[in-house]
Amino acid sequence: MLPDKPNGAAVLIAHNAPGVSEFERGIAVRLAEKGYTAFCADYVGDGEVLTMDALGPRIQPYFEDPSRIRPVMETALGVLTAQNSVDRNRVAAIGYCFGGAAVLELGRSGADVSAIVGFHSSLPVNRPEDARNIRGKVLIQHGTADPLIAPDTRAAFEAQMDAAGVDWRMILYGGTQHGFTVPGSEKMGMAGVAYHLTSDERSWRAMLDLFNESIDLS
Repeated sequence: MLPDKPNGAAVLIAHNAPGVSEFERGIAVRLAEKGYTAFCADYVGDGEVLTMDALGPRIQPYFEDPSRIRPVMETALGVLTAQNSVDRNRVAAIGYCFGGAAVLELGRSGADVSAIVGFHSSLPVNRPEDARNIRGKVLIQHGTADPLIAPDTRAAFEAQMDAAGVDWRMILYGGTQHGFTVPGSEKMGMAGVAYHLTSDERSWRAMLDLFNESIDLS
């Protein structure tokens, strides 16, 4: 999504697991309205939003080894940074659900991204040594009532960030479940998944705060 008045900064968006939907396109529009060039990477859907039955075979290899998603994300980053409106030194990557793991893997590959943001994000903890490749600042945003990210996984992720010397932060939202940024996510009928307006709004502001210190010009 190209903004009317680009500010040079850019954001790569990794979608919720099923594919690039109107939700992710809406995020791109909101970012473009703020002057960011935004691009949605499609890492499973081939332009479609998959059913849960169709999603399983597509995404399972990434769950088994999240590093497999790196070439896809690196290609998407290349598409974004090739735009004339983009300053390659001012790029962020954000991801939702497994998209959070996707942008973390992009960072763990050593890609030149200045900020990484995960919303109700999967947390890759295999290959802990790869965390040392992360160049940018990291923000992870989780709900305390999210059953999809085990506390021990979160603790392992935190320890790896510290050991690697990453500039990272994590915000936990009380009483908030998985999918808290996606309006209507509770209609999926999955336990522990529900939209939360207040946490959604707070997490958006926290993302913009990180952008302010990492990719925006002072």
